[in-house]
Formats: sequence, structure tokens, C-alpha cells
Amino acid sequence: MSREFRPAYLNLLESGELRRRVQLAYERLHACDFCGRKCGVDRYRTTGACRTGVRALVSSYGPHFGEEDPLRGYRGSGTIFFAWCNLNCQYCQNYDISQLGQGEEVEPEDIAKMMLALQARGCHNINFVSPTHVLAPILEAVLIAAEAGLRLPLVWNTGGYDSPEALALLDGVVDIYMPDMKYADEEIAYRYSRVRNYPAVNQAAVKEMHRQVGDLVLDDRGIALRGLLVRHLVLPGGLAGTAQIARFLAQEVSRDTYINIMDQYRPCYRAHEYPPLNRPITAREYEEALEAARAAGLHRFDRREPRFLLWF
Repeated sequence: MSREFRPAYLNLLESGELRRRVQLAYERLHACDFCGRKCGVDRYRTTGACRTGVRALVSSYGPHFGEEDPLRGYRGSGTIFFAWCNLNCQYCQNYDISQLGQGEEVEPEDIAKMMLALQARGCHNINFVSPTHVLAPILEAVLIAAEAGLRLPLVWNTGGYDSPEALALLDGVVDIYMPDMKYADEEIAYRYSRVRNYPAVNQAAVKEMHRQVGDLVLDDRGIALRGLLVRHLVLPGGLAGTAQIARFLAQEVSRDTYINIMDQYRPCYRAHEYPPLNRPITAREYEEALEAARAAGLHRFDRREPRFLLWF
């Protein structure tokens, strides 16, 4: 890691602001508004759409070598997978975690120990996967781990349905935002992920993330230190709206946005009930998505080779 790198959260730790953010996050759980649903439920008493109370559930953690090149590097991204989700994607490839809630309830101290263990194993970053609904215990864990010597960049690996209130709590804490941009069309988003106003919430979130951390910055080894990295999964039949999302990023965020246009869609969970989601994407559909991104003016792409060989 670059000697000049200093994780953002250390400034808040030293000023006492990080501890204040932890308190504010737990207070907001009394009328939760961490995601675009803004259920408003008191999570000390019941659960909202994310089916989560105050404590987080962790499915697994460890070095991950399947992430984007700037995150995985050569020692892996230190991923912590949280169970449940604020979305309800009918084709989720991790539905056993996100929709069935497979995981173990943990305390913030446990999450902090995971973070420090991943740092000790040489991971390049700490990667919180599906973190939005458990923002409060994550912030507390960051506080505990930072006090104990955590010095890695933090990655917020999210479905992109984060609220302005959540992002305000994360400002100056997160080093690398990695949101999905799943859909450009509101009706398609509701049909397949059961959320209202996804494009508006998602686009506002991505703009705020970029305001906080800017374009993705890499060290001299190509490892991400800070910035925005967008994920976009190509769906069959053009359902994801790649061209519209690419134009939004190029025109309203930055032409230098680093984007991973992903080809690995495969039918999972309930996808068989929702044609054309009952089939993989084709090579032609993926190439059209790449061309749409280039035509919009985007030029920073994740460089791994496509993982499919189907032509329709």
C-alpha cells in the first residue's frame, strides 16, 4: 500500500466525530431510514423490509479473489458478507444469504475482530458486502477496530439503494464506494427487486458517493485507495438499461468513473418465473452493453475476460 495513504476514518477517530456518528446511527434505528424504503420502523422493537433488528448477521468473511482487479490485487479483498438485504431481487445469486438470512448474529466487537484478522492476513481492504441495513453495528465495529490499529481502506459494497441520511453518516468514514446500478427504469426495478423509485434513489446515492470520494484512485501497483467504483450487471433483454445508466454516469457523475460491466448473470432463485430472466445473457447482449458504455464516453472498465460463451 502507498505510504501516503491514510484511511479517511482516522481523521474522524481522532476528532471524536466517529464516536458521535456511531451514536447517531443507533438513534436512527428508532425510525430507520438507512435505505430508500425508509420503513420508519423502530428496529429495537421490530424489523422492516430488511428483516434485521439491531444486531448484524454475518454469513462469512475472508480474503476474496473474485472482486474487481483494483480490490482483489494479489492478496485479496477482505470481505465480510452480511445476511439479509434491503432489496428483494428475484434473481439473486446469493439468495441463501440475502433472502433466507443464512448467517450468525454477531456483536460489533466480533466484526472488529474480523476486520483486524483480515488486515493481519494481508488483505488490501475491508469490503463490507450488503452493509446498508446494518450500518450502525458496522460503524461501531470500525470505531473499535480503528482504535485497535485498523489502517486499511473501507469498501462500501452496496446494492445502491442507500438513503441520503445513511450516506451522511458514512461521509469521511468510507474510502471506496462500490454501488450497484441495477436499473434505469422504475417499473422494472419494482418488478424484479420489489423496491420503489430505485433509479432516483440510486442515482442520487451515486452522485453523493462521488462527491464524497471522487473518481477511483489507484496506487502504483493498481490497488484501489479511494474513490467510486460502479457495478452494473447486464440482464437479459436489456432490462438493466445499460445505455441510460452509462449516459448518467458520463454526463452527471464523471467520464472517469471506473465501472465493472458484469457478464455473469445466470438464472437463480425465482428467475425461472420471470422471463427473460430465465436464461443467461448472450455474448451479443454483453458486447452491446460495452459499446453503449463506450458510446456514452466511459473508458475505465474492469479488465477481466467475459465468463460466458453463449450466442443466441
